[in-house]
Amino acid sequence: MLNRVRSAVAHLVSSGGAPPPRPKSPDLPNAASAPPAAAPEAPRSPPAKAGSGSATPAKAVETRASFSRPTFLQLSPGGLRRADDHAGRAVQSPPDTGRRLPWSTGYADPPFSSSLWPGSQVAVTFLSLASRHRRRVINAGKSRHNEDQACCEVVYVEGRRSVTGAPRELSRGQGLCFYYWGLFDGHAGGGAAEMASRLLHRHIREQLKDLVEILQDPSPPPLCLPTTPGTPDSSDPSHLLGPQSCWSSQKEVTHESLVVGAIENAFQLMDEQMARERRGHQVEGGCCALVVVYLLGKVYVANAGDSRAIIVRNGEIIPMSREFTPETERQRLQLLGFLKPELLGSEFTHLEFPRRVLPKELGQRMLYRDQNMTGWAYKKIELEDLRFPLVCGEGKKARVMATIGVTRGLGDHNLKVCSSTLPIKPFLSCFPEVRVYDLTQYEHCPDDVLVLGTDGLWDVTTDYEVAATVDRVLSAYEPNDHSRYTALAQALVLGARGTPRDRGWRLPNNKLGSGDDISVFVIPLGGPGSYS
Repeated sequence: MLNRVRSAVAHLVSSGGAPPPRPKSPDLPNAASAPPAAAPEAPRSPPAKAGSGSATPAKAVETRASFSRPTFLQLSPGGLRRADDHAGRAVQSPPDTGRRLPWSTGYADPPFSSSLWPGSQVAVTFLSLASRHRRRVINAGKSRHNEDQACCEVVYVEGRRSVTGAPRELSRGQGLCFYYWGLFDGHAGGGAAEMASRLLHRHIREQLKDLVEILQDPSPPPLCLPTTPGTPDSSDPSHLLGPQSCWSSQKEVTHESLVVGAIENAFQLMDEQMARERRGHQVEGGCCALVVVYLLGKVYVANAGDSRAIIVRNGEIIPMSREFTPETERQRLQLLGFLKPELLGSEFTHLEFPRRVLPKELGQRMLYRDQNMTGWAYKKIELEDLRFPLVCGEGKKARVMATIGVTRGLGDHNLKVCSSTLPIKPFLSCFPEVRVYDLTQYEHCPDDVLVLGTDGLWDVTTDYEVAATVDRVLSAYEPNDHSRYTALAQALVLGARGTPRDRGWRLPNNKLGSGDDISVFVIPLGGPGSYS
């Protein structure tokens, strides 16, 4: 078994862990994402020429054909090569050509440090009691390329039907626009992140089509949408239940909750599409997803993974997401392992212990906790407790089934425990947590911003350090200078990346800078545009 793992690691090192070029996934129907008044999407940079596919320098050229960066960066072939240079780690931002991103959004990213590859792919070593052999588990980790992707769009939604019963022609031209930002932190390949960056906002648009007239109507949403004329009003259940119904009241449903539900459904549909197309279109790996939707005066922040978002408003820090890791979701994972022990096979236990249980400790009492506990208690160690824990490690080293360090995201449908048929996807949720911020409830100034960042930023930077950088950078620019937000994104990326020294990339305090991919959006809350 050890030889098999050594061969697999050797293959990863020799091939760079890069996938072959992928055929593009078909887009959703009616894929136009913006009305004619919106700025057109920048053309995608031409891909590098593919090589012969042999294990020669031409192989490296072939692997570059699958490497892509966000289209709004408008990278030339030379810029694409610089974006893939892990030694220089050049910071990429949209060009200063006068055509800005929506809301004068700032964006910046550099590639990760190649000094951490391939060691970052190796997770932990554990003892399999079934085979009595030591083996290494290859983590759902980095490839040789920057696997972060990003998207920034203005999306037009035309209503699918007339909820009020008006003729369909009368409801045309009365659609909605929403602003959309998305960061996608890929792992074990860039296919999932790239696919999500191209299609997730279109899934959101499809989910909002039924809501266009409802959201524009100030009255409470109807409980059911009408089907055909002449059918009973399904919002009134009396014709089904009769006068003896015990339903004395109905739940209050808000417009806000409808948008949240549309975003949640869109994430699920995106994940299902990845599952269907993972073979034909080589949608390898998975990705964490952090998405922002601005619609009708409210900002919806949807997070599935370990990326994060904060609002910095007049120096105040408002968290708009939280990280989903094996530690933060331990109880959810343990509950699933308790309810469906077949998902754990014969190698894992859903219980957690302070350390690995040793065979010599059979019969002794050791601290433990299960899916119902936040504290600790003692239990007698039995033979089944000698299995490897479902959640192991702590902090950034925590892993699910000794394999992956995030518990929510898109993709990962092929991910299995090394040298095992146990799938890990059942423990990974595609549903985001959605938080809402009402822009109309506060008078914002041009220095109030929403900062989105992948974990490469937050691994080495605190919320307070981000807020200090916001104040320092923005105060150096005039309030009406829209380039200030790109400068802020660049400053945040540079602050997390550090500078190259003899012992790697270092921060001013001489601590190690972030070796991961770092992607940052800075969205002004009080700058251009109106909130009506």
